Amino acid sequence: MIVILLRTGAVLLLLFVGAWAQTNERQKPEPHSPMPRPAANTEPWEYSITVDGYLIEGADGYAQPTLTADHSWLHLEARYNYEDFRTGSLWAGYNFAWGKTWQFSLTPMIGGVFGRTNGIAPGCEASLTWRRLTLSLDNEYVFDTTSKSGNFYYSWPQVTIQALDWLSFGGVAQHTKVFDTNLVVQRGFFVGLQHKRLEFTTYVFNPGSDSTSVVLELGASF
Repeated sequence: MIVILLRTGAVLLLLFVGAWAQTNERQKPEPHSPMPRPAANTEPWEYSITVDGYLIEGADGYAQPTLTADHSWLHLEARYNYEDFRTGSLWAGYNFAWGKTWQFSLTPMIGGVFGRTNGIAPGCEASLTWRRLTLSLDNEYVFDTTSKSGNFYYSWPQVTIQALDWLSFGGVAQHTKVFDTNLVVQRGFFVGLQHKRLEFTTYVFNPGSDSTSVVLELGASF
C-alpha cells in the first residue's frame, strides 16, 4: 500500500513539474530584436578649388581664388578678389539638377561681401548640357550696404564644347567691376585641358584691342 502511494505521489510530482515548466516557458517573454538603425547618409562631400590669374594689359595682375563644397543639395562657396580687389565673399545655396538627355542644373545662392566692398548679394549658377555642348551662367547682384552707388551686377556667361575627353573650347563673356575697360561687357574665347580631376584653362578677353586681358585658370576637384 505504501509503495503504491509513493509511486502515485512520484507520478503526480512529475506531472506537476512538467506542467509548471511548460507554463513558465510559454510566459517567458521573447527577446526584443534591436530596432533598425536609420541608414547613414553615405553621399560624400565634393570639394573644388579654382585659382584664376589675371594678366591685364597696362595694369597689375592679380589672383582670384574660389573654394566650393557640395553635399547633396547644399552648396557652400568662398571667393576672394571676385566682387572687388581685397574683397571676400561667403555663399550658401541649394543645388537643383534634373534631366538625362538635356541636363539642367540650377543653384540659387545668397552671399555676404566684405572688405573693400561690403554688401549682400543674391546670385545664381546655372547650366544646360546637351551631349558635348554646355551653356552656363554665373551671375550675382551686389547691394552695397555702404553706398547705393556701389551696387553692381556681375555675370560670366559661357558656351563650352567638349571636343575630346581632355579638350574643351568655346566662347565667354564677363561683366565685372574689378578692373575697368573701354567695353562694358568683355568678350573672348577659351581653351581648356582636363586630366582626371585637374583642369587648366586659358581665357582671352577683348582680343586685338588695347584692353586685352588673359586669365589662366587652374582647378582641382576632390
